[in-house]
Amino acid sequence: MATSNDIKNGSVLKLEGQLWNTLEFQHVKPGKGGAFIRTKLRNITSGKVVDKTFNAGAKIELATVDRSDYQYLYQDGEDFVFMDLRDFDQISVPAATVGDAANFLLESQKVSIAINEGTPLYLEMPPSVVLEVTQTDPGLQGDRSKAGTKPATLETGHEIQVPLFVEQGTKVKVDTRSSEYLGRVND
Repeated sequence: MATSNDIKNGSVLKLEGQLWNTLEFQHVKPGKGGAFIRTKLRNITSGKVVDKTFNAGAKIELATVDRSDYQYLYQDGEDFVFMDLRDFDQISVPAATVGDAANFLLESQKVSIAINEGTPLYLEMPPSVVLEVTQTDPGLQGDRSKAGTKPATLETGHEIQVPLFVEQGTKVKVDTRSSEYLGRVND
């Protein structure tokens, strides 16, 4: 059994039979009264985010989560197949667990997968990836300002908004958390 003082960003707590990932935590020591820990937690299965406060030193249960580096191989029906880069074992991860990360997965993409008791919990993508624009309408002459945007389809099939000057075949850097265009990438 651990205490609330052991909570860190990324630690996984087991509360009421469910697993919660710690997004943020803050130790608070008010002038009066006892110290407490304010946290922001995400339910691993539903994705729901809640704020929860623990008294300092309160007993909590930390779940054992192993994070390992994997390489994306291919999609097999609804599952995504990854290879462990340490021992070359392959695991299948359900589409529900992969979630929005599927919008940025290309073959050979390296990701970190959190596993609890043999069950993949979630994927951690790099903060940004470089993908090629496979389809977008041409920008009109004079539409070279940063103000306007247009839809563009990436090589993974995901659609994002890009500036008007971006053309088909351009490699772009995309934020994996927000699907935002970050800039062009020169080869």
